Amino acid sequence: MSDLPEITDAQMQEMLPSANPYSVVILRAGPKYGTAEAESVIWEHGRRNFALRAAGALSVVLPIIDDTDVCGVGIFDRDLQTTTALMEEDPGVMAGVFTFDVHPARGFPGDALPPEPV
Repeated sequence: MSDLPEITDAQMQEMLPSANPYSVVILRAGPKYGTAEAESVIWEHGRRNFALRAAGALSVVLPIIDDTDVCGVGIFDRDLQTTTALMEEDPGVMAGVFTFDVHPARGFPGDALPPEPV
């Protein structure tokens, strides 16, 4: 993209210290993904995601819509330990429909999804 704004070293040095810690979850298809009982479990997993969003724990939830084993990405406003504990209690994980990995990440104040895709 040639129309990107120029970002100077000074701007980067000013922004980097403002990064905040988050946890990123990569949700993958588990051994029971695609089974007859998985659909209702996935529905309850989604309901729980909405509750986690409403509680402020899950900042961004991104269901993945391709044909890979990655089913979703979540950005949690919690530390690794808390996020791992939350995911271990997920109905989809408990039922073997999903597995997950948790990674530490940093995000910048004001980062957000645009209201409408470009």
